[in-house]
Formats: sequence, structure tokens, C-alpha cells
Amino acid sequence: MAAAGLSSPVSPTPARRPARELLLEAAARLFYANGVAATGIDTITAEAGVAKKSLYNNFSSKADLVSAYLEARHEEWLGLYRQRLATAPTPRSQVLAVFDAYLDHANFAYQHGFRGCGLLNAAAELPAGHPGRDAVRRHKEEVQELLALHASPLLQGREEQVPAVAAHLAFLLEGAMARAGLEGNDGPLKDARRMAGQLLDAL
Repeated sequence: MAAAGLSSPVSPTPARRPARELLLEAAARLFYANGVAATGIDTITAEAGVAKKSLYNNFSSKADLVSAYLEARHEEWLGLYRQRLATAPTPRSQVLAVFDAYLDHANFAYQHGFRGCGLLNAAAELPAGHPGRDAVRRHKEEVQELLALHASPLLQGREEQVPAVAAHLAFLLEGAMARAGLEGNDGPLKDARRMAGQLLDAL
């Protein structure tokens, strides 16, 4: 019982998260599960629990929201990659850290199951020349550059082979990701990681 003259303590109301953050999270779930074209603004705002006006206060258009989603997904993958890289002391393990980051992405708790690379899925729906396609292309190029960076010490004296090896690894990774998306599990990515290890051992 509260002492006379003292009011009972009141729990502070949790601060509401920024509308931009809520909208991006809702868009990420819906774009990945249902596709970009099939997901309308009204569905996104309802999922986010914000007014439609909030979307246009934070994004100039749906295309702007799509671009922000793609950038956020790229940064999400980079975070997974950096975590894996932190425990990869050798060039071989650093190359495989790229594969492990893709495996981590595949094993997120997706609301409606794993459907492959969210970036490529979105790019497939966007018209040629759309800035979102350029964002996805830059992401894939960065992944291949990372593979080249980590493979380079394994090819000392044979530096001219680095681009071809990096391309081989990148295509192996992307093919496995596409197959994993079709099958709805990470099995093809695990196979690709094993194949990549064999390729590195044979250098």
C-alpha cells in the first residue's frame, strides 16, 4: 500500500520506435515473402502500424522504399560477413567466411520460409535501368571483390589467376543460393561451401 501523500510509481511508457524503422522492417518482411510488385503501400503501412502519411514523410515513393530495403539488406549481409570474418584467421577460412555469411542469411527465421537471395528476387522484378538493380549489382560485385581479396594470398606469384578464381567462387555461391531458394533449405549452400574448400585446397 502506498504511503500517505505519495503516489504509486508509474511505469514509463516505452518510447515508440521511429516510423522509418517500422516501415523498413515491414517492407523487408513483405517484399521478401510476397515480392515487390505484389506488395502495396497500404499493406506496408498496415503491417508497420503507422499512418500512410508517415511513409511519404520518410520515403519519397515506393521506389525510394525499395532502394532503402535493398541497402538495408546489403548492410545486414555485411554485418553477418564481418562477424564470420572476425573468427577466420587464414585466407582459406576468410574465403569460406563469405559462404558462411550466405548460410547465416539463409537460416534467418523468415516468416514464410526461405526463398533465396532477397536482393536477386527484388532485382528480377525491377525494370532495366531501375536504381535498385544497380544497387544489387554493386552488392554482388562487392562480394566477388571480397572473394578475390581473401583468395589472393593463396595465389602468390600467380596473381593473374585471382580474378578467375574469384569469379568461379562467386558463380558457385550464387548458383547455390538460387538452388537453395528453390529447395527452401541451406543444403545447396553447404554443398557449395564444401566445393569451395576443395577448390581452394587445389590451388
